[in-house]
Amino acid sequence: MPLEAARTRLAFGEWLRRAGQRVKAREQLRAAVDAFDRLDAGVWAERARKELAATGETVRRPRTAGTLAYLTPQEYQVAQTLVRGSTNRETASSLFLSTKAVEFHFGNVYRKLGVRNRTELAHSHPSLGN
Repeated sequence: MPLEAARTRLAFGEWLRRAGQRVKAREQLRAAVDAFDRLDAGVWAERARKELAATGETVRRPRTAGTLAYLTPQEYQVAQTLVRGSTNRETASSLFLSTKAVEFHFGNVYRKLGVRNRTELAHSHPSLGN
C-alpha cells in the first residue's frame, strides 16, 4: 500500500511541522514527495511540496526585482490567501499561524514587492488571486 504509506508520511510531516520540529518534518515530507511522484499522484505530491516549502525548505528560483520569486513560500501563501479576500485572522487559522505571524509575512510581502495595500498587490500580481 505505497499510497497509504506516502499519505501517512505526509500527515506525520504536517504534524511535526506544526509541532515545531521542522527538520524532522522535512525528512518525512521529502519521502512523501518522492513516493507521490513515483506513484504519479500529482495532487498529493503538490500538497506535500507546499508543506515542505512551509518548513523553510528552499527552492532554487531565479530572482528578479519586483516579482513573486522574491517571496518565501510562507509569504507567498499568506499573500495568496489575503488577496482572495480573507482577513488576517482567517488566514492565520487556515495556515496554522498566529495573527502576528501573518502580519509579519504580509509586511514583508509589501516591502519586497513594493506595494502599499492589498488592492495594489492584487492589481500588480493578478496570479495571486488564482
